[in-house]
Amino acid sequence: MSADSTVGAKTTAAALLTMVLWASAFVGIRYAGEDIRPGALALGRLFVGSVALLILLAVRREGLPPRAAWPGIAGAGVFWFGLYMVALNGGERHTDAGTAALVVGTGPLLVALLAGTVLKEGFPRPLLIGLGIAFAGTALAGLSGSGGSSALWGVLLCLAAAAGHAVGVIFQKPALGHASPLQVTAFGCAVGAVACLPFTGQLVDDLADAPATAVGAVVYLGLLPTALAFLTWAYALSRMSAGRLGATTYVVPALTVVLAWPVLGELPSPLAIAGGALCLLGVGIARRRATPAPAVPSARTPAPEPAPGVTGSTGNPR
Repeated sequence: MSADSTVGAKTTAAALLTMVLWASAFVGIRYAGEDIRPGALALGRLFVGSVALLILLAVRREGLPPRAAWPGIAGAGVFWFGLYMVALNGGERHTDAGTAALVVGTGPLLVALLAGTVLKEGFPRPLLIGLGIAFAGTALAGLSGSGGSSALWGVLLCLAAAAGHAVGVIFQKPALGHASPLQVTAFGCAVGAVACLPFTGQLVDDLADAPATAVGAVVYLGLLPTALAFLTWAYALSRMSAGRLGATTYVVPALTVVLAWPVLGELPSPLAIAGGALCLLGVGIARRRATPAPAVPSARTPAPEPAPGVTGSTGNPR
């Protein structure tokens, strides 16, 4: 196996692990959200994730990121780690899982559009086609959801989460050019935790009354869907375009339905299965590289006719 294929396999594995863990976060948020309010849940999750990541950072002795990385880290921390989590936690209180996944699923579209303009990544045809197909799959997965209330407030909160995700990715991508994925993730998570400090009082009150299972869900959300998943995401983002990686998040709604089945008692419908298949198809197309245009052969000047009596490569007369 070549070095390039090894790197590609590692990047794909990192992206896949990220999607599975983020899908599980939808389930964990719904579970813990019954006892812990949105802002408090975000702060608790970010606190656990920050502690884990900073310990890992100290063990690896990577230190502080360079100054040039801090604008991107701060932007990702506020918009993605902070705004995204608070808004999503609130949105899942007012909308069912399918609607939330559909609305938040617009994030990759925003990422691709922002990456094409702000990061100058362009709009290759496979990306645009894959985005369209995957969005259709996300719509099917979202329409398959049942239960809950699709209130306007919940939809607006999920849209805010999608916007926070998109803006955060655009901030994060340049930061990865100056700092390691671990540095960007650890300090971005810490910035998000600081931004959520106004919810400290809520967190203390909610944890005092919450059952142990809800507290365990907060710890899980902090360690795996936050610390590990955001780290593997940053690793993958440092090795592929933001638009192409963003398209892979379209598989999250389908995975969420599958994971919610044993935990929350939700059975995937045929519509959800069809949506998941479209999501996978769209992601596969979006990850393909555009086929370069065939090279136009340059016009050649015809060789002069040989003089009479001259033939062969030696130029000797017959």
